[in-house]
Formats: sequence, structure tokens, C-alpha cells
Amino acid sequence: MRKITYGQAIKEAMHEEMIRDSSVFVLGEDMGIMGSVFGLTKGFLEEFGPLRVLDTPISENGFMGMSVGAAMRGLRPIVELMYVDFAPICLDPIVNQAAKMRYMTGGQISIPMVIRAPGGSGRRNAGQHSQSLEALFTHFPGLKVVAPGTPYDAKGLLKSAIRDDDPVVFIEHKILYASKGEVPEEEYLIPLGKADIKRSGSDVTIIAYSRQTLFAMQAAEELEKQGISAEVLDLRSLVPLDWETIEKSIKKTHRVVLVQEGVQRGGYTGEIASQITDELFDYLDAPIKRVAGLNVVPPFSPALEDHTYPNPQDIIAKVKEIVSK
Repeated sequence: MRKITYGQAIKEAMHEEMIRDSSVFVLGEDMGIMGSVFGLTKGFLEEFGPLRVLDTPISENGFMGMSVGAAMRGLRPIVELMYVDFAPICLDPIVNQAAKMRYMTGGQISIPMVIRAPGGSGRRNAGQHSQSLEALFTHFPGLKVVAPGTPYDAKGLLKSAIRDDDPVVFIEHKILYASKGEVPEEEYLIPLGKADIKRSGSDVTIIAYSRQTLFAMQAAEELEKQGISAEVLDLRSLVPLDWETIEKSIKKTHRVVLVQEGVQRGGYTGEIASQITDELFDYLDAPIKRVAGLNVVPPFSPALEDHTYPNPQDIIAKVKEIVSK
């Protein structure tokens, strides 16, 4: 099977859906002439024209509101926030309009839009361009939230998100754009709300998503050398959450380590930890452990930034706290 980058997988997903469905269009800052800041729509303007590839003003609140209106009228916008950090500028159209419109109209209006939101640390983009804000979106009923960690998952999930009739926030880790993985040339879809066991194990379940899934895999490989069998569960979809797969894994391993890049305070894995405590406490043989980013502003300094978000060694250390061999 061919190997392509995470960025190429996202580009292919958008391109294929724009060919398949004329109601799909892309918009955002520098999406047309520049081909997006990360080059993911390069060539789209020439192929699809200015009515389906829109360069917007630097006004996130404006073009997000326009996207909601377009979706209400039956179009399927793919709107890019250049960085997820800019989401607070346009929260009202996302959380008060897109997320609530289907409910408040009794199902008469749906909002089939995708919000692509590059995020994450590691590129030395400093405090205002390096955050992981997925927990913010998971708080609002009506929004679906997806955070793939591999090219295969990114393409299959994005195609499903574009075809979904509800608003989907699609979190893309910027560091992953250059990472490569196997992606079939034939069409495929990955359903939203379905986690994936990336590695089977028996001693502990490591639950992660986005870039931290790759770190979890590295940690599991090292732990295996030390006689510890770690199962790596990639959530892929945060909302809806695949609780069935989580439950099955924990009932098998009886131990769990939850991993996220975002700061620990108010983080999404805290919600999962609470649900595990409520529903699976009797199956646990050890306390739930969390690995998360430090509660600090992402620094520009490479040495400092690398210290603020989890790495494989941090995951290994937490696993060893609850698994003795």
C-alpha cells in the first residue's frame, strides 16, 4: 500500500469530496491563491474556481458566521481556522448557532459544516499559536469533535465528517502534517464515534488521541521490552465517544493511563477518567493515571516548549506507577 503524508491525506479527502458533491466548498484565510498556510488546498482555486475556494478577510467571526448561513441553505462548507487558537474569536457562531440550530428548529434545519482546526505544540509557534483546545469544543452539545493521529484515520474521518449533517470540529495536529502512513488509493470511510485499538495488550490500557497516539505507541514498544504489555486505544473521535471499546479494553487490562497534549486542568481526559470511575471502578486494579500538558502558556523556546507537553517517557513513567513487573 502507498504511503502519503497526513497533510496529503487531508488534501485528498477534501479534493475527492469536492469532486463528488458540488455543494462542498472550502473557505478561510489564504485558502485560494496561497493554497492555505499549510498548502493543503494548493491547486484548488485553479480547479474549482473562486465560488468554491474562498479567500476570506482576516475576520474569523465573519467567515464562521457565513459558513453557518451557507450550511443552513444546504451547502457543505469546510472552513479552516488557520490555528485552533483563533477559535475564541468566533465562538458565538460555532457554539450558539451551528451547535444548536438543529435542536432549536426541531430538526428542520441541519448544519452540515466542518471546521478544520490545526493545533498542538512543537513548531515553536509560541503562546498564541500552539494550544490544544479540543476540550473546549467537547463541552457543547451539538458539536462533534474528531482528532485523528494517522494519515489513514485523517482521510477516512474527514470524508465522513464532510458527509455528516451536523457540525464537526476536525482537530489536526500541525506536527503531523509531514508524518507518513499507509493510505489506500480506493475510497473508504471511517465512521465518527469509533475508536481503534492500535496495539493489543493485557497489562494496561493507554488511551490517547491525535499526536499522543504515536507517543503512546512508542511507549508501548519500550514497555514490551521491559515485560509490560500495553494496549493502545486511539479515541480518534472525542464526540461521539466510543465508550464500548473503552469499556471492553479496561475490563481486559484492569488498568488505564489517559494521555492528552492539552493542559491537564479542564482537559478532556479528566471527563473520561470520571466516567471510568463512575461505571468501571470495580474493574480497576490500580488508580487511574493521567499524562497531560503542563498548566502553562506554550513558550517559544524549543527547550522550554518540549518540556510542556507529554512525551513517550512520561507515558512510560505513569504506566510503571500502576504496573509492576
